[in-house]
Amino acid sequence: MSAPSCDDPHRPGALDIDSAHRRIAAAIEPIEAIERVGLRAALGRVLAEDLHAPLNIPPDTNAAMDGYALRGADLDADGAASLRMVGTAWAGHPLERTIGAGECARIMTGAPVPAGADTVVMQERTTADGDTITIRGGEAGSNVRAAGEDLPAGGVALTAGTAIRPAELGVIASLGLTEVAVRRRPRVALFATGDELYEPGQELKPGGLYDSNRYTVWGMLTRLGMEIDDRGHLPDDRAAVEASLLAAAAENDAIVTTGGVSVGEADHVAVVLREHGDVGFWQLTMKPGRPLNFGFFGRALMFGLPGNPVSAMVTFYQFVQPALRALSGAGYRRTPTLRARTAADFPKKPGRTEFQRARLVIADDGTTDVEPVGPQGSGRLSSMSRADCFVVLPADSEGVGAGEWVDVQPFEGLV
Repeated sequence: MSAPSCDDPHRPGALDIDSAHRRIAAAIEPIEAIERVGLRAALGRVLAEDLHAPLNIPPDTNAAMDGYALRGADLDADGAASLRMVGTAWAGHPLERTIGAGECARIMTGAPVPAGADTVVMQERTTADGDTITIRGGEAGSNVRAAGEDLPAGGVALTAGTAIRPAELGVIASLGLTEVAVRRRPRVALFATGDELYEPGQELKPGGLYDSNRYTVWGMLTRLGMEIDDRGHLPDDRAAVEASLLAAAAENDAIVTTGGVSVGEADHVAVVLREHGDVGFWQLTMKPGRPLNFGFFGRALMFGLPGNPVSAMVTFYQFVQPALRALSGAGYRRTPTLRARTAADFPKKPGRTEFQRARLVIADDGTTDVEPVGPQGSGRLSSMSRADCFVVLPADSEGVGAGEWVDVQPFEGLV
């Protein structure tokens, strides 16, 4: 990993966003350790090996809707026929009878299609008179789901490196599996730095602040499925910072700190990382979140996040989140963006990529609009709770006016 260079664009020692992503992605080696876990415990984990289907999914050719199973050859050119019903096929209770010429069977959604039949006509296109069923508007081969059309027996159902979401959990269950092999979850040490920090519930002394960063970062780590080693506060003492980081690096896969990463006399995290670690970069051309330390401390991946609350959250979402997913074995993937129309002005000065807090709204014409949530100061944590997305403005942008289209990163994805 190369150290920051004076040739980095915009500012000596500072990296642009794309370069930072490339450096992080190139530096991470996924955890190789494997565990076997039960089906429900697999949610949020990353598959360690390919899963092959031991059977066809669905196992049998079945009906896609309620109606009548019949032979497509019995329909005339207009899709009509008059047939004799010879039985009923229920989901879980197949009809053990072959459908012959001029015959049909009542069938329910999901029931196996009886032998001899190859078509299901929905009940809305039929009329029953006793056992005589009149078909109108049928279509040969319709409304039938073939055995194995979702997953054929022996085929790869899920590949190694797949993050297990609810859909994947359902796929695994459909294969009849009760446990799977997954990558071990990364163990992440978490620190907040600063003598001014107090725990919620403590008496706040003059000049003190309640620690919010450790709780927001803990929340983001938890939602990523990390195993968290919360080590509390680091004082503004170089020796204590050094000892704590060395101990954390020996027991964890990654370390995330907040505060102490700039150039002040009490910013010991940056100093200790440069002296004992392998520094990838320490400053970015972004706002908020210019001071961001990335590297390795011992064997542990290290992120020193800024102390300003919004800066800590922005840098976590942009860099720590994809890095920890890659460490988990799910690959390095940047936060996706969508396009939205601005409902108001988003002012900006050129020079740094900005991630402005905003809120998505649906306009009267059905388009997705985005509106600001107020002042963008990096200490205004409450603005993050009012926002549901970032508007991403490139480094050379001089801001955008109302009615323009911009890139937007939603905070929440489908789960």
